Amino acid sequence: MKSYLALAAVLLFSWGCGSSPDRGTVSDKGEIEREWVEEGITKNFVFARGIGAADQTLENKTQRMATSRNASIVNAQYNMLSFIKGVALEGGITVEKALETDSVLATKIDAVIKGAQVVRTEWTGDDGCVVVLRLSKKALKESGLKLLE
Repeated sequence: MKSYLALAAVLLFSWGCGSSPDRGTVSDKGEIEREWVEEGITKNFVFARGIGAADQTLENKTQRMATSRNASIVNAQYNMLSFIKGVALEGGITVEKALETDSVLATKIDAVIKGAQVVRTEWTGDDGCVVVLRLSKKALKESGLKLLE
């Protein structure tokens, strides 16, 4: 449950600071854009963005890039869970409330989010990374969530 709460906090932060998956979030100068405009949810998909910093003590550029990508994926998964937890379900409750009483559902949602597809990866000038994850609404429904449309 602690991991869900931590994931929720990061999602709330980055969700308001996102850009469309079609647009880049790293400028030509290698800097993260100052303003992102992101819809987060479309007719068929839920999107989440994650940011990961590179460990600057690593001497190897490939290692810095790999660790920052891994960190950004975990951050994006956290952000996606946070967003999904606020979605209303049929019956008028939120996903968050449903997860509190159904541990099997919580396990299924966790697995579905970990299976989200990375659809964009960008590196910053200091080897940090920004990724965008995409999760189909169909996968969420198959996990047992009956989302309001």
